[in-house]
Amino acid sequence: MRSLLVFLLILLATDVAGGDVDVDADALERLVRQDCGSCHGMTLKGGLGPDLRAESVAHYDREGLAFVILNGIPGTPMPPWSPLMTEEEAGWIADYLLEGESE
Repeated sequence: MRSLLVFLLILLATDVAGGDVDVDADALERLVRQDCGSCHGMTLKGGLGPDLRAESVAHYDREGLAFVILNGIPGTPMPPWSPLMTEEEAGWIADYLLEGESE
């Protein structure tokens, strides 16, 4: 819950005048690891929610995955994140998941 509050504060501090939103990659990576990881497993290998590693989400394209992130999946525990993030941020997360970790 604390990480969600930090994320919301970051969003509130983001300059959205003129419609340009800079994506805070570090904050979004933390969001994926902590908030998404609370259901999808801290290593994103699955838990309550399915595996989110690149090989497991490869059947999605960027737009489809961003749509799921923003709108959730009705009838499942996957919530809509659209009240908490922009389309650009959801797109960044989709790219992050599709590309996998660069180690």
